[in-house]
Parts: sequence; structure tokens; C-alpha cells
Amino acid sequence: MKILIVGAGRVGTSVAENLVSEQNDITVIDADPAQLRYLQERYDLRVVSGDATQVSTLAAAGAEDTDLLIACAASDSVNMVTCKIARQLFNVPRRIARIRMAEFPDHPELMGEEGFCIDALISPERSVTNYLHSLIEFPEALQVVEFADGRVSAVTVRVGSGSPMAHHSIERLREVWPDVKARVVDVLRDGRPLHAGEGTVIAPGDEVVLVVDTRHARRAVRQLREAERSVRRVMIAGGGNIGLRLARQLAEENYSVRIIERSAQRCEYLAAELPSSVLVLHGSGTDEALLESENIEDMDTWLALTSDDEDNIMSSLLAKRMGARKVIALINRAAYGELMQGSHIDIAVSPSQATMSELLRHVRRGDVVAVHRLRQGVAEALEAIAHGDRSTSKVVGRKVGEIRLPKGATIGAMVRGDEIILPDGDTEIESDDHVIVFVPSRQQMPRVEKLFQVSASFF
Repeated sequence: MKILIVGAGRVGTSVAENLVSEQNDITVIDADPAQLRYLQERYDLRVVSGDATQVSTLAAAGAEDTDLLIACAASDSVNMVTCKIARQLFNVPRRIARIRMAEFPDHPELMGEEGFCIDALISPERSVTNYLHSLIEFPEALQVVEFADGRVSAVTVRVGSGSPMAHHSIERLREVWPDVKARVVDVLRDGRPLHAGEGTVIAPGDEVVLVVDTRHARRAVRQLREAERSVRRVMIAGGGNIGLRLARQLAEENYSVRIIERSAQRCEYLAAELPSSVLVLHGSGTDEALLESENIEDMDTWLALTSDDEDNIMSSLLAKRMGARKVIALINRAAYGELMQGSHIDIAVSPSQATMSELLRHVRRGDVVAVHRLRQGVAEALEAIAHGDRSTSKVVGRKVGEIRLPKGATIGAMVRGDEIILPDGDTEIESDDHVIVFVPSRQQMPRVEKLFQVSASFF
């Protein structure tokens, strides 16, 4: 696929890094030659220096035969205008824009042909906020992602030493919850996948990925990890857009929220924007005296959400040492995130991975509803809709055991109307089924996409 990316900042760089590894033809436009050199030295892609709102720049970047435009510059207006020009002058078939403006989605007329010709919006801040919210709601989990409008979840849990399932085989799960719709689709031990089967024995410290009917998720998870008390008290370090969004959302749900912000001016803004129940504190998340005075040891969850990775790491380690029950750090650099695995920081959240999950469903071929990155971005889970019949589709009218999936890939669940199905090899896929596929390596995803593409005779 020929993809044109506008903006070589943090989001654009992350998008380029993720998509170039999948054998896409990538071109990046940015006004900063130094940033473009950085990208070109590290990745197999083409760069164009200039203003993406200029017709000549888009032409030089090859817009006339581009399949997909991803406008993710820092400026909303640049992204909107670029999409408009790309559609009207170059007829680029698909256009995605990063938009920070909170009210923009409330006016769909701005996206259509009479507006800015935007097919889909991505909002990194919204994606990360939603992801963090799911971790707060589900304190036992390391990762929670949803499919089929929230009816099916994939939950990653680290097995506790007191877990009922520790030292037992996966097969035993069916015995302990016969009425629970859940299945183990992956097990990681020391960071490496086991390609687990029914006879695999689960050990304390293993990370287990479950696909589960969302209504049964808590029951299933508690077979793998001791139940934790619900989260009520939350402290956030960093009052940027993500911190503001999350604090507002939690306050509306009656959580007790405190937010720490370095900038006095930003503190005044936060106090004006947030409900009065939210306590806004001027200071630093690395200030031990401040954390002690605010009773950090009573906090159920600490979240470090500043734009500084080092600050987030240090404040989270400090909060954990001082007694916070669970600490979550926002970490942009992939290398830092990998170092934090297995440390005293409970969860390291990558903003780029949360954003990529939102973006990938627009990039993947076939009728893809949702895509989520798993295991620090190594694996993927995809929800696709099966169309056609046995003559036009590689999956419809066939049993799961007959489908030629990539090695290690598995169909974890299916949704058919109101029914959630955990298929076995004899389950037959029907047209309009939502099929959730887990793939151990994202390099295998193009093969899965092709399975869900119908032949030309379908049309």
C-alpha cells in the first residue's frame, strides 16, 4: 500500500515506524529537514521537506497515486486542509486526520465532501485516556482491549502465586469455569510466547491472554489472579490533555481524584475546567514531601502522565516505594518501556501503541472493525467481518480447522448476531460473523487480511 504521512513529530514518527515494517511504500512530509533526516537514516522510506498544505509539496510526495493519507501534523488546521486538498485535487481514496479539537467529532458535516473530506479521525489523547480508564476499571489486568462493541474482551493478566490456576494445565480452566465463555489464546513466560496448548501448565509470573465474554471477564480473571479491591482513590501526575481528560472522566464516575501539575498557570486552568471534587495540586510528582503530605500510601492507583519519560519513571518508582498500590507510567520511548517490564512499575503504557490500535483498523485490508496491539506491539488481534459465500470467500462456509491461518495464529472468538461463540475446529463460519483472530507476529497480519477479502465476483 502506498501511504503518505504528513507530520514527522512523535505521532507521525510512530506511525511511520510501525507501517514501514509491514512492507508499505511510505512517504513522509514535514517542514523540519533534521527530523526527516532522522527518519530516513533509520527506516526504508521517502521524505519530502515542505508545507503539506501546498499543492506542489503534495505533488512532489506522489499524492496522485497514494492509497492512503494520514495527516498527523501538530496543527489541526494543517491536517484538515491537507485532507481537503488531497481529496479534491489528487483524489486520494482514503484520508485520516489527527484532530485534537474536542468538539470536532460533534459536527460530522465538517468531515464530509462539503467539509474537509476526512474519512476517519484519530485522537492520540482520546485513545490513551480510554486505555488508561480501562486499566483503572480492571485493576487485576495488565492490558484490556475490546471487540464487538465491548461484548468480547482480550485481557492480559499476570498469574499470582496464590492463583487457583497456578501449577495447573490450561485444560483445567474448563473444569473450574464450565459456564464461563473464556479461552486462553496466549501465554508469555519471561517475555516469550509459549504457543501454549491444552496441556501447558501455568506458572506464577506467567502473563496469560484471555479472550472472554466481557460479562464473564472478572470471574475468569480471578481464576488467574487474586481479586484486588476496587479502585476509588486516584492520583495523577501531569495536567496535560491526557491528565485533564482522565481526571474529568474519573470525577464524573465519582472517583476521588487528585492531580499534580508543575505549572501554576496550568493549575489555574485545570481548576477552572475540572469539577470541584478534583483536588488540583501545584508541584512535582517527584516531590517526596508533597506525596507524603497527600497520603500517597492511601492511593489505589498512581498515574504518571507528563510528557517527560524520565520524570514519569522516577515519580512512579517513588510513588510505589511510598506505598501506592498500583502505579502506571506513560512512556513514549520503546526502549524505556521494555526496560520497565518486570520492574516496580506495574504497567508502562505506550501512547504510540494505543494510537496505532485506533489507526490500524483503517489501514488493514478487508472489512476490519478493530485492531489491537498486544505484548508491547509484537502481536496483534484483529476483528474482521466475514462476507460472501464459499465461492467468493476463503473463510465463509468453511470450518475453522480448514482455514489456512499463519503459524501460531488462532481464531479466539466469533460473534454471530447476539451469540458469542468460542469456536473449535468444527465450527463453521457464516457470512456476517465477526471473527476475532490472534496473530503472534504482526508481520503475519497481511495473510490474515487476505483471508477476509472477498473475490471480485462477490460484487
